[in-house]
Amino acid sequence: MAVDVVTRIVIDGPQEFVAKFASDPSNAPRWYVNIKSVEWKTPPPLGVGSQVAFVAHFLGRRMAYTYRVTEFVPSQRMVMATAEGPFPMETSYTWESIGDERTEMTLRNRGNPSGFSRILSPMMVPAMRRANRKDLAHLKLLMEQSD
Repeated sequence: MAVDVVTRIVIDGPQEFVAKFASDPSNAPRWYVNIKSVEWKTPPPLGVGSQVAFVAHFLGRRMAYTYRVTEFVPSQRMVMATAEGPFPMETSYTWESIGDERTEMTLRNRGNPSGFSRILSPMMVPAMRRANRKDLAHLKLLMEQSD
């Protein structure tokens, strides 16, 4: 079963401000509840080809994976993908200005689980959707407190 989870939120803050914070992998543990650590495998700044290792806990399991940035348009779009492990995943962020000081952020996770992860995929989709909603709500809170 393919996984494709799309989550959106409107954040009170300028597009450039929101995108700059959210696209910096070093900030991920501050707004992603399940991400415990981040390690740059290539030197910053972020760009196409950058590699960043993450350690997360999801559905009671520790997951370590490295994303490679495949697309990056500052303040507009970022796409990261991993091919390793039992759950190859692509994560994309888009930011769109809706008015002078509001930004719609879209977070999309998609992939094709294999092995044990394939068995869990029916449970993973609603769990990912819940986690993404919480993460984006936390990001919104951080961004709106920073103003």
